[in-house]
Amino acid sequence: MFAGHVYAQSTATIKVASYFAEDHPQNVAIREKFKPYVESHSDMQVKIYPNSSLGDERQYTNGVRTGSIEMAIAGMGLQTAKPQIGFPEWPFLFEDYDQAQSMLNGPVGEKIDPYFRELGVEPLAWTANGFRVFSSKEKIDSMDDFDGFKLRMPNLELYVDVGQALGANVQTMGMSEVYPALEQGVIDGQDNPLATLYRSGWYEVQNNVLESRHMFSPNVYLMNQQFYDNLSDSEKDVIQEASRQSMEMEWNLMRESASEIKKDLEKAGLEVTEPSQELHDEMVKAVQPIYDDFYSQYDWAEDMVNMVREGS
Repeated sequence: MFAGHVYAQSTATIKVASYFAEDHPQNVAIREKFKPYVESHSDMQVKIYPNSSLGDERQYTNGVRTGSIEMAIAGMGLQTAKPQIGFPEWPFLFEDYDQAQSMLNGPVGEKIDPYFRELGVEPLAWTANGFRVFSSKEKIDSMDDFDGFKLRMPNLELYVDVGQALGANVQTMGMSEVYPALEQGVIDGQDNPLATLYRSGWYEVQNNVLESRHMFSPNVYLMNQQFYDNLSDSEKDVIQEASRQSMEMEWNLMRESASEIKKDLEKAGLEVTEPSQELHDEMVKAVQPIYDDFYSQYDWAEDMVNMVREGS
């Protein structure tokens, strides 16, 4: 029985779920690096399920936890169970991609990874969804423009708190609901990285983008813990190396694509602007109470923030 179980595991098909479009850097990297490396260095096969084809993020992340799905490109949704997991998304925490990559695949990841394992998933590598920006129908020039602004945010407490701290009227909804809600005027705008805005087609029903970079959205490759633990040591090495190669490619694609996507958005008729220094400073000030709340709630919060800001 034991030998049969190992054989079944070694020839398994690894289903990889995500909500990203097929041409998003996340799926490009999995398709061009993770899949071929795993399949050429083991007897396992990899099947990719983009565009929420195995359910929304909450559903497929739960699928990885229960074992019905072997692997997912997940956001920080599990922060609802372990608040430490949501730390990398705290507002205005990271300054650029290099800092985010080195910290997430270094000291920050080392602190947070055990909390994923407590929830039954193995974190393989941290990747980039990107710095979040605001898209809108009307241009956002000042804090006053957030007053009454109907802003779509993910259904996570941190996101809702950030939107409300800025003065917006926050409405939560799933990714698949965003396009019709923008088109019909149910919401005035949304926040997401540029790549998501472009590849989801939402730019077709928006006129402006404010490059606020108010939050960094990481992703993490999560694998069902039991599936991972049942792999042989050599198979684990294959999975780890495939994840590393895919992760490196994805970060590079995100860096390279940012300027191109901005050009594409502008060609599509959108105005892409940077916030003034005054607006940036006012946004940072507006979200400070969120940090104050975290510092009072969590004894680990201030040390984690200082670790990022001091770069160690």
